[in-house]
Amino acid sequence: MSELLNISSIRRAYFVGIGGIGMSALARYFNSKGVEVFGYDKTPTSLTETLRSEGIVVQFVDDPAFCPAHVDVVVYTPAIPADSKIMAFFRGTSASMIKRSEALELITSETFNICIAGTHGKTTTSTMVAHVLRSSGYGCNAFLGGIATNYGTNFWSDERPVSVVEADEYDRSFLKLSPDIISISSMDADHLDIYGTADEMENAFVSFTALLRPGGTLVVRKGLKREHSLKGENKITYAIDDTTADVHAVNLRIEHGAYRYSVQGKHWLLNDLELNMGGLHNVENSLVAIAIAKQLGIEDEKIKQAVTSFKGVRRRFEYILRSPGCVFIDDYAHHPSELKALINSARGLYPDRKCTVVFQPHLFSRTRDFAAGFAESLDLADEVLLLPIYPARELPTPGINSEMIAAKMTSKVINVSREELPGLLTDKRPTLLITAGAGDIDQLVEPIKQLMTHTA
Repeated sequence: MSELLNISSIRRAYFVGIGGIGMSALARYFNSKGVEVFGYDKTPTSLTETLRSEGIVVQFVDDPAFCPAHVDVVVYTPAIPADSKIMAFFRGTSASMIKRSEALELITSETFNICIAGTHGKTTTSTMVAHVLRSSGYGCNAFLGGIATNYGTNFWSDERPVSVVEADEYDRSFLKLSPDIISISSMDADHLDIYGTADEMENAFVSFTALLRPGGTLVVRKGLKREHSLKGENKITYAIDDTTADVHAVNLRIEHGAYRYSVQGKHWLLNDLELNMGGLHNVENSLVAIAIAKQLGIEDEKIKQAVTSFKGVRRRFEYILRSPGCVFIDDYAHHPSELKALINSARGLYPDRKCTVVFQPHLFSRTRDFAAGFAESLDLADEVLLLPIYPARELPTPGINSEMIAAKMTSKVINVSREELPGLLTDKRPTLLITAGAGDIDQLVEPIKQLMTHTA
């Protein structure tokens, strides 16, 4: 990234992959600062429509003829194919070419940064932290990897120079950040196409914590494999039910579909919290938000009100339908650990209902690396309908398919196409239905909701 590049010098910016959840937040930031913003993505979505409604020009054809002749900076995501015609065009111009992580580095270089890391839970936790800061009046800039249900957006700005960001381990992006507070929820093996081994990925997390600014705070889930290798002058451990952790839940119970609990800190106790979203893992995520809020000096009552009013993130244990005939939950889960937490949480809340999961594997490489783990997690359901792999940035890999997972499962599993799915769901009439995956399975949610509404 050019050392001379700064926000004030940018008049026009182009985003390649602007429809991505992280990229769109950055594009909206630039737009909010008066920069003329353009972008490309391969398909229109509700998110790209929102960008266009805000005055951002979005094209859906990989053709430089539709691009502006001059821009100051081009921001791109690593997921863009190597043969992108738009990328080739801009490389031949005077525009500065920077990755998404470098754009975030640029934006956050002069703010106090709360960086939420971990192979699972980043989006919900960062959204929860940002919500507590916004709802309490403390204020922050937020760059989120999902749509906050409370506000219907993945980005907002504030005059206070504080930023809440997801610290993405993919492509070592988080090593571009300058964190003042880091939270790490998990370091399970993932992105082995980038790191090669689980050890190398863990080393990247260790390197990330070494970037903490002087006086910085590390909030880390107690019991992580490399917990004692992580850096930080001020370490705070958390766990949902480990009383040796600095921050933990006490007297946790379910009442009327909500979690009620208190939180014990090192030198404080926060009584009678209420979280109105499913998933025990989200209670644990709330401990991070509470610990950070306490660290920032936010008043107890404001923290409690914020936790109670938090409505979650779209596609994170999101209730699509809650009727006597069918409870329908949609989730972004695309890693075995995430699936395990999702299914266990749903079954814990609805123990008397038969659990049916529709799962779309994400990436050929992830399916290859974790087929056994996916099978083990999906076996927690009563029945599984497996869709074909969503390739995202990858080309098909011979011999790697959804059947690899099915072959390792012991519970009832059916490999199903998108076209066959509605008929199967109509026949089965599930009473507890979960759709999960990070691909385009979200496009099936509304049609399934309509189907379940009429068949429940």
